[in-house]
Amino acid sequence: MKIHRLREDFADFLESLEANGKALILMSLLTIMVMAVITMAVFFLSVKGKEEVMVPNVVGKELSAALLEMQVKELYPKLQMKYSNFVDDKGTVLEQSPPAGSIVKAGRRINLVVSRGAVIDTVKDYVGQKIDSVKLDLQSLFTGYTRPLIVLDENFSYEFNEQEEGTILWQDPAPDTKISDPIVLKVGLSKGSQYDKVKIPSLENLSLNDTLLVMNRTKLLYDFSFRTPELDEGIGRVVSQLPVGDTYVNAYSRVSVVFAFPEDMEENGLIYGVFKETLQEFPYAVELKLEAILPEGDRYALVQFYHLGGNVSIPYAVARGTELVLSISNKEAARFLVD
Repeated sequence: MKIHRLREDFADFLESLEANGKALILMSLLTIMVMAVITMAVFFLSVKGKEEVMVPNVVGKELSAALLEMQVKELYPKLQMKYSNFVDDKGTVLEQSPPAGSIVKAGRRINLVVSRGAVIDTVKDYVGQKIDSVKLDLQSLFTGYTRPLIVLDENFSYEFNEQEEGTILWQDPAPDTKISDPIVLKVGLSKGSQYDKVKIPSLENLSLNDTLLVMNRTKLLYDFSFRTPELDEGIGRVVSQLPVGDTYVNAYSRVSVVFAFPEDMEENGLIYGVFKETLQEFPYAVELKLEAILPEGDRYALVQFYHLGGNVSIPYAVARGTELVLSISNKEAARFLVD
């Protein structure tokens, strides 16, 4: 009896479920959609963007003040340090990115470039150094500066001294002077010993290359010329000089040297000649260098030597199409194409 009753109840349940099934499905779908909408609303509320703020202008301000302004806006700095042109701007903000007035979200990182100050803040001791090396040092030290902190006054004063020519004897301002503004550095240079004597080497019958080597080692000014060879004189060799070798003269006296060059100036694929240039006269000996640039592009030095300027002559024997480049203290002064 009980089993029969259970069967009837179950049958009634199935009939009721079949009659209301569509309503239940619709109710379930509606419930799921409502839950989805609520879930999405909660999600977007939780990830809502941070407050937007305006980037303040901190360029030119001390780093500590700039950091406080950033903190108030809930912005975070990313620092980059670099040297600047001025001694007194150490610790100040030079640049910022994004720029002032930009609208960004709180929590954004702002790039700040902060000054380390000048690369140097005191005058170095240049006494005893060669003037050419000091020029290069100052040039490299302040490359890219709109206002170099140290400018060399090239109206040098000179005096005879046992120090080598071009050596700095005194400077103004003195070493270790504090630099607050750009300064003009004045120096006094040595002209060498007033009684410096040099022994003239014997050059007769030397080859052209050996003669160039001698130029590099002696404090003499050579005036080179040439003529066609006579009798058994060798091509490309020295045939005469004046004053003669093994005599003593003052340093940087002039010596005339004559070479024997082929009549058509060409021999064994080489062009012979004398490179000539007139330079300004220098109060002390400066370094000259003659380089050869081959037609293929290779470059090498023919000779390096010290000279007082005026008339300069250098013998050469190079391939046709070679370009000769004369430089003064590593600055190009003249070019000549051998053709």
